[in-house]
Amino acid sequence: MGQIHAALWGLALVLSSPGLLFAAAKPHIVALGAVKKVPYSIAGDPAGAGDDEKELRVRPLVIDAKIKEWTTGDAHDVTDRSFAVRRAIRLNDALPTEKNEHWVWQRGPWLLVDRATGHVTAIKLPNYDPAVSSVVWFRDYAAYCGLTATGRQLYAVVAQVAARKPVLAKKLGAWDPEDHPKPACAPSTWQREPLRITFQATGAEQISYDLVGLSAVLVEDGDAVDSEN
Repeated sequence: MGQIHAALWGLALVLSSPGLLFAAAKPHIVALGAVKKVPYSIAGDPAGAGDDEKELRVRPLVIDAKIKEWTTGDAHDVTDRSFAVRRAIRLNDALPTEKNEHWVWQRGPWLLVDRATGHVTAIKLPNYDPAVSSVVWFRDYAAYCGLTATGRQLYAVVAQVAARKPVLAKKLGAWDPEDHPKPACAPSTWQREPLRITFQATGAEQISYDLVGLSAVLVEDGDAVDSEN
């Protein structure tokens, strides 16, 4: 009986002290640091830089006092705990025959940052091309003009964070890689009710699409579905 009472007492102690079962989640500090200007031109980033660009404004993504990535442009809050921001890549541009490193900056892919967990993941945007795609965010949707894999067709695209396929992919016209307007499209325009996106390729008329029956598909770490009512 003494052993049984001791076991019951130990179980009660564990149940009354959740910290013995689960370690407290370590809070993370996530922030974007101060902006700095770096040399930037079409020579270092042929696909992403404009003809007249001379510098790029970058700022560090700092997680728990450590620089995890460099970013550029404005961040977009997707939810109350996750935000999207574009990565800035520092690339070694030295040729094999050159002894010294030669670093250049390039605009990179979009990242999804979770403030609660500190996790950083790349956002996959279908038909995204840095030469033509300028993303306009709304909720967890990214609207932009994109190119097909052949680089010969210009498309209106709406991608949704964490969705495998684009919500919208409509052909806007043919695309000539050697002779095309810059920019390819004007910034897309969002409307909330009804949910509508408007695209305008340079030199073409505006075209709008209604997005019906869509809701967020992003599942963040810690989200759970309650199976019991």
